[in-house]
Amino acid sequence: MIDVLTEVKVYQQYINGEWVESESTEMIEVLNPVTEEVISVVPKGAVADAEKALQAAKNAQDAWEDLPAAARGEYLKQMAVVITENRVALAETLANEQAKVIGLAQVEIDATAAYFDYYAGWARRIEGEIIQSDRPGEIMYLHKHAIGVAVGILPWNFPFFVMARKVAAALITGNTIVVKPSQEAPNVIMEWMQLVNEKMSLPAGVLNFVNGAGSIVGQALSESPITGIISLTGSVGAGQKVMEAAAKNITKVSLELGGKAPAIVAKDADLDMAVKAVVDSRLIFSGQVCNCAERVYVAAEIYDEFVARAKKLMSETKVSHAFDGESAMSSMVSQNQVDKVEGMVNRAIEAGAKLETGGEKMKVDGKGFFFQPTLLTNVTQDSEIIQEEIFGPVLPVMKFNTIEEAVKMANDSEFGLTSSVYSNDYNTIMYVQKRLKFGEVYINREHFEAIQGYHAGWRKSGIGGADGKHGMEEYLVTKVVYSQAN
Repeated sequence: MIDVLTEVKVYQQYINGEWVESESTEMIEVLNPVTEEVISVVPKGAVADAEKALQAAKNAQDAWEDLPAAARGEYLKQMAVVITENRVALAETLANEQAKVIGLAQVEIDATAAYFDYYAGWARRIEGEIIQSDRPGEIMYLHKHAIGVAVGILPWNFPFFVMARKVAAALITGNTIVVKPSQEAPNVIMEWMQLVNEKMSLPAGVLNFVNGAGSIVGQALSESPITGIISLTGSVGAGQKVMEAAAKNITKVSLELGGKAPAIVAKDADLDMAVKAVVDSRLIFSGQVCNCAERVYVAAEIYDEFVARAKKLMSETKVSHAFDGESAMSSMVSQNQVDKVEGMVNRAIEAGAKLETGGEKMKVDGKGFFFQPTLLTNVTQDSEIIQEEIFGPVLPVMKFNTIEEAVKMANDSEFGLTSSVYSNDYNTIMYVQKRLKFGEVYINREHFEAIQGYHAGWRKSGIGGADGKHGMEEYLVTKVVYSQAN
């Protein structure tokens, strides 16, 4: 990594334990979304960069897998320590590159340290099995092995935490990995890798970072015969492209894609808690979180009160700089993102939706990609605003008469990542949670997963998953050995 005379940082590729120049001379500018100023540039990598990184990972993989898992776990513990010792600086880097309010940025940094530490603890719990044979004197052993070389393709919304999701699970199981950071938010990852490179003696080739466009670097990583598993967090379109590329070599994919999470608020819900949980869930990081509430179904008996309270809470939400300290949300990540949200809101209003509050772009000190917290009512189940992912601070609300109707509308979606229900009736809760067709169901709480759970989507929300034991096993293959005693 090189610092230039201005505050703009210039990053290189990290391949085979070294910072190296890209084979491409083109660069990608990274903006601070609040100030709209360029804060760094990263290589718009070439196919040759991806190939070099994959080859380095392949060359390092056998020796890395041969290390005892406990030794690999020690490296993960050191990675966690590096994060903890630099937690404030890393959070500031994250807040600057993506306008995540500083408190939430700090949460992401600390959660990432905890994630590496958590997966280090799995080192002594990667287990096989002894299976009873039908033949006298024969023993069947089921072994777990690393897949080989993993590829991680990252999103811009939680880049550091999702990096850990892929890197920690891959490394603890004996895989090496090549990671492609997001073009919008690579800085925190590159800063951390510089610290790891300085403070640790990680074997060369075990962990590699290649910046660039998905159409070039991501494509090359996905279609290579070296790659054993591709883990992508991103849009449905990105997932489809990865699957197409992976099909060439029948490469395993693990995909977390879009979400359109429903929240069902029953007539007996704690209204104060439900309104706050839903609104907080929708506005966290300006609505740019795939697992948070995207649409709300409210019982007719409490609908008007829910809307009134949600409107008050959203209209009073402070929107400002990421470092304000009192702001609940800041800028969106890019001009494209705010334009997309504005377009969806305008089309919803043209189709008959009622704008309760918000609905417009805004600036702070004349700059930034801000959008007001927005509440929409009088929307229909088949409308774009209910069916398509918004990924912005916009909350559409619908009314239901029976809990059966609410579940039917909630399940009426191409997506199936997360969902929630708010009720104080045990029978209602059990009925809803059993019938919701989503990878996660939150009961009387905000949408936010735990590292020891399993974050996995149904339908177009993905294949495979992350976190916990089952997320780790995504990076393992099995071998059964039939051993006949003499």
